[in-house]
Amino acid sequence: MSPESPPVVTLLGRPGCHLCDEALTDLNGFLAKAASDGVVHPGVTTEVINIETDDELHRRFLERIPVIMVNDRIVSELAFEPEALRSVLSD
Repeated sequence: MSPESPPVVTLLGRPGCHLCDEALTDLNGFLAKAASDGVVHPGVTTEVINIETDDELHRRFLERIPVIMVNDRIVSELAFEPEALRSVLSD
């Protein structure tokens, strides 16, 4: 990721999805620790998108959530994968 533009980490999920809730908790913990350790850019931002508010996202991702993306690149599906995220963020 270029230093000029901090990456955006997006979690695609939906309310009531326990896997999504777990992934968000794990993601937030990972990013906090990685930023404090200097492993990832401190300006990384996160967003959570409810796929139920968008018919196309719902159709594409319902069977795959939680999905974690960095910018537009899918990093993990069905579960949070910290090493995959670390790899993408350190590119």
